[in-house]
Amino acid sequence: MNITISDIDQYLIEVKESIQKDRYIIARNDNRQDNLDLFINYVIDEAMVKDILLQLTPLDFSEILPNEHVGFEHEMLYVFGKDVQLLCRVNKGQKEVPLYIKINKLDNCLVLVVSLHEQKYPLKYYYKERKNNGSRKKK
Repeated sequence: MNITISDIDQYLIEVKESIQKDRYIIARNDNRQDNLDLFINYVIDEAMVKDILLQLTPLDFSEILPNEHVGFEHEMLYVFGKDVQLLCRVNKGQKEVPLYIKINKLDNCLVLVVSLHEQKYPLKYYYKERKNNGSRKKK
């Protein structure tokens, strides 16, 4: 992948502009049970989600994936990770939850948050690793 931190910064500027205008949707349907589980397992609401999304930085960036749904192959999905403190619904204790966030910025300035759930596996952060290691192997 050959993408600059400036590219991700510009992408996030555009995404955040849409989010600030409430032009975003979080996928919460039967195909997105992991997204639903986040709202079931933790005390989190739309305002908190909006705040989390607005706090994303290029250092939270992990990778870009092609959309695999038929008819949408031209769309690119940007993956980010963010550690957030959330209150557990069951035991009422605070927990640091590593989130997996996959975003699709559509041409009409609508942002679709395809994935917003607890990470199933640790993400590799494109720029954090580069910053920490000084160099990075190309994918």
